[in-house]
Amino acid sequence: MLTIKKILVIRLSSMGDIILTTPLLRHLATAYPEARIDYLTKPHFVSLLASNPRLSTIYTTEQPPAGNYDLVIDLQHNYRSQVFIRSLHIGRVVHYRKENWKKWLLIHVKINRNVSYRSVVDRYGDALKKLSVAADQRGCELYPSSEEKTFAALFFQNGDKTLGLCFGAQHFTKRYPPQHFAALLSCLLEKKRLQVLLLGGKEDIPHALEIMRRLPESCRPMVANLAGNCSLMQTAAILERCDAVLCNDTGLMHMASAFGKKLFVIFGSSSPAFGFLPYHVPYDLFEVEGLYCRPCSHIGKDHCPKGHFRCMNNLSVTMIVDHLLAHFNSDL
Repeated sequence: MLTIKKILVIRLSSMGDIILTTPLLRHLATAYPEARIDYLTKPHFVSLLASNPRLSTIYTTEQPPAGNYDLVIDLQHNYRSQVFIRSLHIGRVVHYRKENWKKWLLIHVKINRNVSYRSVVDRYGDALKKLSVAADQRGCELYPSSEEKTFAALFFQNGDKTLGLCFGAQHFTKRYPPQHFAALLSCLLEKKRLQVLLLGGKEDIPHALEIMRRLPESCRPMVANLAGNCSLMQTAAILERCDAVLCNDTGLMHMASAFGKKLFVIFGSSSPAFGFLPYHVPYDLFEVEGLYCRPCSHIGKDHCPKGHFRCMNNLSVTMIVDHLLAHFNSDL
């Protein structure tokens, strides 16, 4: 029987996928409390893991690990991860099965082989079944530092309930259009006094400015545009303090889920069947069901292939507002 004292977990990207590995890190630490657990990822994502108490050392693709490992868990499972694995002396390697053929069937033939919407987190865990690593019913984990929490506190001083709005996404077809977000906020803030924080990276700044430009003057004092002004973990610390989060299907959705927040999730061209719903947290999902062309991609596209963008344009602003109002009014 293999003695496991040193473990390496590999997930190179992206933000959401890495956050979704954190339950597995917890399961490993429980199963092997004396083992050293290291992690390999891209430099940009190190901050997501830097304060995780389950980890000993976080290596990067620029400064990779060397030497011996009893167990390597390859959750990336591509050519690049294989290159790093071949440089190590390893007792055992296990891989995450991506099941890309199921994605192909759903996208191109509209046959869904994941009718239960089984989470990627649970599929990560499948790699460890033969090692008898038990799962639990808890969600993802992130650990903002005290400095990051102090930074976040600056935006929560007026006593109002706060809605975090994660409006961006890397690909066009996963972004609810800025004009719809502006209409949604206008309707919401006319009916409920809230603070709204626009959260995103530098690449999201144009969309944030478009939302702000389309808001009526009466709503703008209640909306703070923080896009491009926060690090990843400063954003996490802000999401930790929000009362609810409205988001596209993106990495910040999983970041918010790490704090057990009630999520209001918008799915456009993607599908819950891919396994990326929020993990073990409450959420309301908004999607256009039964649309013949959906999903058109598992990662998103830079334009709507059909030209109509019904997967986003047909989502009711009023319906989303009603769900948000029901949440905030029930929390009085």
